[in-house]
Amino acid sequence: MSAVDLILIGRNEGARLERCLASARGQARRMVYVDSGSRDGSVAAAEAAGAEVVHLDLTRPFTAARARHEGFLHLEASGGAAEILQFIDGDCALAPGWIETAQKALLADPRRGLVTGWRREIAPEASVYNALAEVEWHRPAGKITACGGDMMVRRAAYLDAGGFDGRVIAAEDDELCCRLRKAGWTLYRLPEEMTRHDAAMTRFREWWQRAVRTGHGFAQVGHLHPEYFRRERMRSWVWGLFAPVLALFGLSAAPWLTLLVLLAYLASWLRTAQGLMRHEGLAPSVALHHAVFLTLSKFPNLIGMLRFHLRRWTGRDMRIIEYK
Repeated sequence: MSAVDLILIGRNEGARLERCLASARGQARRMVYVDSGSRDGSVAAAEAAGAEVVHLDLTRPFTAARARHEGFLHLEASGGAAEILQFIDGDCALAPGWIETAQKALLADPRRGLVTGWRREIAPEASVYNALAEVEWHRPAGKITACGGDMMVRRAAYLDAGGFDGRVIAAEDDELCCRLRKAGWTLYRLPEEMTRHDAAMTRFREWWQRAVRTGHGFAQVGHLHPEYFRRERMRSWVWGLFAPVLALFGLSAAPWLTLLVLLAYLASWLRTAQGLMRHEGLAPSVALHHAVFLTLSKFPNLIGMLRFHLRRWTGRDMRIIEYK
């Protein structure tokens, strides 16, 4: 079996990072921790766990993509990276047996450039926001077009695609996956638990900021790959801007128009709830509750999209949007 190098990233993760390090210990040839200016004991915890620590230069905007890529560059500059790379975020813990299972699946097909699995939430019952994340992580197994930041990648495929783009502040994993596919590599999701994630979202403000970041990703990745996130961008424009403007216009010009828009939102909410019941197996009351937030998310998504375009038009740096 080929050797595996593990790259994990974090910023003030505290106990979550310690859990991540403990789950990864002994599962990789080398373990690299890339720190993005932590002020807690993250660096000391990583060193105590035997990880090689990389400190990001804080004079440049830091992103998850930049951190992951600098972890890879560190491996390359200090003996060369292994033929297989496992990326993981510091707020996750590896599931037992994942590395070996993923290795076998990755090597089963010479053109398979990436494999991923299922991320699960540690405490989905702690808040509706954690529960929403749990639903978000669970996607069908098989051949896929993209995945989240927890992934196992062939070194050859990573180099072929050019690695993570440090300028992308959100959905950077989707963006890398786009380039992997365009380079001729296939991506696969196994029906196996891969990581346990701790979203730790308990406040509406945190959920809102995360949705803003998601919208920024829709716009930035869509700008780089126009065919990707097309439906998500259109939904944000329609439900986050055009429908509200139409409703406001109707208040003064044609009240029936405002009523029609409100009915359209109601239909969208019910359709979303039906999808959650049908595809995710959620109980009707839970699905209706989740659908409220998924319907509402178009507004912060639009804000994030507009923020990206404003930054692009004014030439400002693409700075990370933190929600915790």
